[in-house]
Amino acid sequence: MVKPAAGSPLLPLEWAAIVGIVLVWGVNNIAAKYMTHYVPPIFMGGARFAVALLFLFPFIKPPFPDPKRLLVILLLIGPLNAGLIYLGFSMVHSLSAFIVSLQLWVPFTALFAWLILGEAMVGLQLLGLIVAFGGIAWMSLSPGTQGDIPGILVGVAASICWALGTILVRQVPGIKPLKLQGMTALLSTPLLFAVAFGTEKDIVPAVVAAPMMVWVCVVWAAVLSTVGATAMMFWLVQRREPGRIMPYFLMTPLVSAVISVLFMGEIITWQVALGGAATLAGVALVALSERRLAKASETNLETT
Repeated sequence: MVKPAAGSPLLPLEWAAIVGIVLVWGVNNIAAKYMTHYVPPIFMGGARFAVALLFLFPFIKPPFPDPKRLLVILLLIGPLNAGLIYLGFSMVHSLSAFIVSLQLWVPFTALFAWLILGEAMVGLQLLGLIVAFGGIAWMSLSPGTQGDIPGILVGVAASICWALGTILVRQVPGIKPLKLQGMTALLSTPLLFAVAFGTEKDIVPAVVAAPMMVWVCVVWAAVLSTVGATAMMFWLVQRREPGRIMPYFLMTPLVSAVISVLFMGEIITWQVALGGAATLAGVALVALSERRLAKASETNLETT
């Protein structure tokens, strides 16, 4: 794969991939809320991975990394992250606040990279962390979302799981994205189904009574989001600096918010809008500071 020159303008195909990812993920958030309205959330997570596994199984081939470390990674980015996300969607009424909380994986990743990997933490990153977490706190204290605080905290926990998994993946180089996703689906499918049938009630009646659109949403989440959009994201990150690409993905909550307002009757208060804007601004600061650190590192290597 020929990488574009550093700092060169994004190509039309890259812009198309960014727009596609944002739209798929934005719609996927609404689909998740719709699915968990009819069918228990943990079961929905298992169904999503089961469908994704049908497409990803051919990519699960040896060699495999250290089994213990691999297991921890897969648990974090698979059943824990997805299970918490679907559980959170089933708990909240304000989609916007919850969806914004899911973006906290970016500052959490920077924080864990500093604490676990010893990577640099610059002032701009620290400021971004404070602004992002302050925005979430402000949204949570809004009168319209106070009842959603438990769900928002579940979203924060899901972000922590994904961030920790991302950090551990950095310590295991050489895992191709689709192979990693395939192994995640292979582990997550039976685990989530087992947890669902052990803790959730009336699964079979809910599945039988669910509208056909629920299963359309499952296919959307599994194929277009889990396989397609995530693969495009890894393709972009392999071509470009992550700090340059990640800020564009902050448009995802905006897409979800527009859909929820227009088609689901959600009312976004000024407190939620202000807190969401602050959170996304903080996340953007963290992402942009990572880009600066990467450029500074490249400059130092070139001058030595």
